[in-house]
Amino acid sequence: MAFFLALVCILILLAIASYVQYTRWQKGKGRFGGHGRSAPLKLPPGSMGWPYLGETLQLYSQDPSFFFASKQKRYGEIFKTHLLGCPCVMLASPEAARFVLVTQAHLFKPTYPRSKERMIGPSALFFHQGDYHLRLRKLVQGALGPDALRALVPEVEAAVRSTLASWDAGHVRSTFHAMKTLSFDVGIVTIFGGRLDERRKAELRKNYSVVEKGYNSFPNSLPGTLHYKAMQARRRLHGVLCDIMRERRGQAQAAGTGLLGCLMRSRGDDGAPLLSDEQIADNVIGVLFAAQDTTASALTWIVKYLHDHPKLLEAVRAEQAAVREATGGGRQPLAWAHTKSMALTHRVILESLRMASIISFTFREAVADVEYKGFLIPKGWKVMPLFRNIHHSPDYFQDPHKFDPSRFQVAPRPSTFLPFGHGVHACPGNELAKLEMLVLIHHLVTGYRMTHGWLLPLSMGLRL
Repeated sequence: MAFFLALVCILILLAIASYVQYTRWQKGKGRFGGHGRSAPLKLPPGSMGWPYLGETLQLYSQDPSFFFASKQKRYGEIFKTHLLGCPCVMLASPEAARFVLVTQAHLFKPTYPRSKERMIGPSALFFHQGDYHLRLRKLVQGALGPDALRALVPEVEAAVRSTLASWDAGHVRSTFHAMKTLSFDVGIVTIFGGRLDERRKAELRKNYSVVEKGYNSFPNSLPGTLHYKAMQARRRLHGVLCDIMRERRGQAQAAGTGLLGCLMRSRGDDGAPLLSDEQIADNVIGVLFAAQDTTASALTWIVKYLHDHPKLLEAVRAEQAAVREATGGGRQPLAWAHTKSMALTHRVILESLRMASIISFTFREAVADVEYKGFLIPKGWKVMPLFRNIHHSPDYFQDPHKFDPSRFQVAPRPSTFLPFGHGVHACPGNELAKLEMLVLIHHLVTGYRMTHGWLLPLSMGLRL
């Protein structure tokens, strides 16, 4: 009974606090008034929902795409709401996305829940902006640039072959889980440069899997909970990475290749190491995390779209058969030049990314009061450019719910196609992801057939 009364009191206090905060937001409507302006700025149209809860329950009780689309239809391309305890402004136009992510990016900082920052690592690239972010992004882009990708093609192909071989061995698995295995293996070779022994790889995979399961769990420190287990696994990941760095420093060829080697060799203007081991570990975990689910999801959707469009599948198979012929019937490995000859396959990838819109939106936070199209975006409010709404708008893509790769024979309008984000915080690994997709499709369509929801190699199949 005492617990129940305490809970009621807490809820009442939260409701009062939310009401006071909301009253302050309402007063914020008058900001930017005066100085020659005939009327003060208003908050964008929309609904803030219930005190404290906002519209979080509405969001999670239906398809999020429908939630955002219905809001846009009712209020227009800019509207306010209240989600996960935060007041938010949603933006659903290319101009707005460019405003937040490119032209006025200095007014909006990346924002993530503190629990997620602690789990990935507070020094990870995507939690920052400014000089630290620019220096670090330059290092990551260097490790994932064209020269590095050319050298990675054999490693990516080996990972694809290994994944497909597991299907031939009689393992019936879901497509998504198979794609997660593939993307993890590609992430490992990209980070460690192919110099990681199987024991270390197994340790990383085991602990990363625990972190991943707890990433979206309710944050608490109670032993046995998903969050607690994930934080423990995160500490073990850090330990494994520190062991690897110590081992590499003790070897004749210190650091080695791959992203890890690039980060370990980085130096400041004074010649001292640019990054501490703690910062390096945070960024390795961050890159591994970023390389996993999004790429695996995109690969899974590509397989589905090809399965659902048999004529398109045959056209892609014909293109890839010509590539296979150029490699001596598959006896020679794929090369960078081969991946650049896959025009139709590349358009299939782009259309899959548009249709699936794996990254539906991104989070930013206004660091000052901002005016946009006559509306006030108050300091501290979350700002969310809605990529999926842009990708699925008939204003920018004709018949947007039709899967039509031919639409990419002409480049889309600026800021209308944002599968990897936009601006200085766009995904630095987007070309690696597309390389992985091209190589997977090549071996998939030249070595497998799709029928009745199964991928069938020479023997067993993979359930779609």
